[in-house]
Amino acid sequence: MLTEEIKYEFYQALMEKKTEYEGVFYVGVKTTGVFCRPTCGARKPKFENCEFYLSAQDALLASFRPCLRCRPLSHPNHVSDLVRTLVDAIEADPEKRWKDSDFAALSVDASTARRQFKKRFGMTFVAYARARRMGIAMKQIRSGEAVIDAQLNAGYESSSGFRDAFSKIMGAAPTRFDQQYTVLKASWLDTPLGAMIAIADDDGLFLLEFVDRRGLEREVERVRIRTKSAIVPGSTGAILSIEAELKSYFEGSLKTFKTPLHLLGSPFQKYVWEELIRIPYVETRSYATQAIAIGKPSAHRAVGTANGANQIAIVVPCHRIINTDGGLGGYGGGIARKKWLIDHERRWSA
Repeated sequence: MLTEEIKYEFYQALMEKKTEYEGVFYVGVKTTGVFCRPTCGARKPKFENCEFYLSAQDALLASFRPCLRCRPLSHPNHVSDLVRTLVDAIEADPEKRWKDSDFAALSVDASTARRQFKKRFGMTFVAYARARRMGIAMKQIRSGEAVIDAQLNAGYESSSGFRDAFSKIMGAAPTRFDQQYTVLKASWLDTPLGAMIAIADDDGLFLLEFVDRRGLEREVERVRIRTKSAIVPGSTGAILSIEAELKSYFEGSLKTFKTPLHLLGSPFQKYVWEELIRIPYVETRSYATQAIAIGKPSAHRAVGTANGANQIAIVVPCHRIINTDGGLGGYGGGIARKKWLIDHERRWSA
């Protein structure tokens, strides 16, 4: 049974369309008979006309039908057929430079493609396709091909234009892109709690964060600088692995992650994160208890700071650290998500 305080909290989240409440609750609107996700763009109902539910199933059992606008039975930001079609088209010919006639051949409006890609990936379709071409150019240069060949294959007649575009995306000019530079792949993952971004190479995961986390851009840039890498759209074995494991985790069938990790931090931060990984599924600890576990009982504040710097959400389970008094404490993905994750693990712990 939800308390009035929680109902008012959910209503405020509904009014402000807070993305961190995605999957945490659903709202049934008594005047229309539909139920929605917290970020629905429809006109907001009055508080007295709202019924709040912790699952879509509960809303359905209460005789509410799913909203056709926000589609609460699908993942938040579920990929549209148009986006899927265009991504498949890019992968079929990643070196292609797209023209309006190419969109027309697929019966796609170019402005619609631009808008939907911007919403989905944070970049336009043209920027996405360009990043893929540059990823291929990098591979060609690293394998010993001449820069001019990579330039022409990427569709650039001007060497200065190619150099500027390459430097902007890769973080280094093509003539300086030797063995010290690498390329990491970034992929958007849908989860019941909202979209996440995963960044990885073939060997392991560098970053896994909710896309609405404050300061995410700085985190991504930090990964790029520390690894001396470019980050381009794509997938790797580690990304496919974590995508499958997250699906099992949210279904309640996975309690230990096996995807390899790259922990980028100071020796102390790595020590804290490694201890976090050792916290058993469903167990919660206080910051003080965590400090004792790493042999530094007076360092609970430093432990809290290190937890906040964790860049691999859920897998490095900083959500299992709470205050000594039982309060939830902080969480980069939002307190509502932290509570949901703790409750989720308790529900599937048996």
